[in-house]
Amino acid sequence: MTQALAGEPLGVLEEHGDWVRVETAYAYPGWVRREDLAGESDAEWLRPVAADPVEHARSLLGTRYEWGGMTSAGIDCSGLVHMAFRACGRLVPRDADQQEEAGEGLAETDLRPGDLVTYGPPEGADHVAFWVGGGRILHSTQREGVDGVIEEDEPTELRERRRALLRLDPGGR
Repeated sequence: MTQALAGEPLGVLEEHGDWVRVETAYAYPGWVRREDLAGESDAEWLRPVAADPVEHARSLLGTRYEWGGMTSAGIDCSGLVHMAFRACGRLVPRDADQQEEAGEGLAETDLRPGDLVTYGPPEGADHVAFWVGGGRILHSTQREGVDGVIEEDEPTELRERRRALLRLDPGGR
């Protein structure tokens, strides 16, 4: 589940009464009410407005956590990564497991700010964070005492669930 944002191009997959099944430019399907489709997409929807994904993510510090969210009104972990890269004109997958799959694996000694750390069970990633260096991560989370985008030392409970350290192709789109 995710949000399709105003101006974002959507492909129509099928129509059923008042509902239309659509797919985003990053291959995320979903259903919307026909009345909510605006017509033309904004040609500038992927125009860069930031130079660095981590700095853009920092501009969202304090934003509350919302599962499936992709805006400053509420955002989830993979939405934060997706929107931070999108602000830099880069289209990356929407979900943590997809982001993990799209990245190039790294050794811990090769991590640099802006790389990603994924977490979860062996079956697949269920959380993602930006590595910011010095043992710190930047992510959107919802746990006791924390609800939203935060930069912090990597919590022990997350470190124990690490799945992958990765870098998204800097030239990718």
